[in-house]
Amino acid sequence: MSFLKKLFGGGGSETKTATPAEPVKELEHKGFLIKATPYKEGSEFQTCGVVSKEIDGAVKEHRFVRADRFPDINTAADIAIAKGRQLVDEQGDRIFG
Repeated sequence: MSFLKKLFGGGGSETKTATPAEPVKELEHKGFLIKATPYKEGSEFQTCGVVSKEIDGAVKEHRFVRADRFPDINTAADIAIAKGRQLVDEQGDRIFG
């Protein structure tokens, strides 16, 4: 029964923190700014980040969340930076389209 409650949002006072934190680490890479913003999910930290770049006077952002979770915030931030670099290397400006 608890599975159904979780599936449909019934019962329980447990809340998830799905809001990314302030940037833990930042890195400029090929003209893009990558911010690691991992957030606490249970007892672990979820890999999350933002890739941004100013294009024609406007700041474009691409937020990403990965399934990877780690016991400490610094490892999650390091992986978020690596994932952000990978996104920039593979997609470049297409990441915003």
